[in-house]
Amino acid sequence: REELTHLILRLLQAWKEPLSHFNQHIEHHQELPDDSLSKAKQISNMVHELKTGVEKVTEKARFSINSLNGVASSEAAGLSVSNEANMMSDSDFIHCFRRDSNKVQSYLKVLKCRIMPENSC
Repeated sequence: REELTHLILRLLQAWKEPLSHFNQHIEHHQELPDDSLSKAKQISNMVHELKTGVEKVTEKARFSINSLNGVASSEAAGLSVSNEANMMSDSDFIHCFRRDSNKVQSYLKVLKCRIMPENSC
């Protein structure tokens, strides 16, 4: 359970800076409707809230998250946010984010089943 939780947190933390950069990038596109800009900000907020929620679960389960603080940022992982995001098209970026979001969702389902097996997983 601890390793799975750490993996979830690392994925969520790794997306913090790229999502912030992406939001700044799309704000400069005049042709995008306000709804698209709103959705991009909403996604960033949801990732932040999900990360906060997973951290609370981690604390309640008494997992140690000290090793994660500050380590899983995209810069710590060796990625240059500006270069990486600029080289990716918006659709590629969204595709990668969706893929990682699906991973997080799957990992959370597995974690839930491991923590509460009575839910007939």
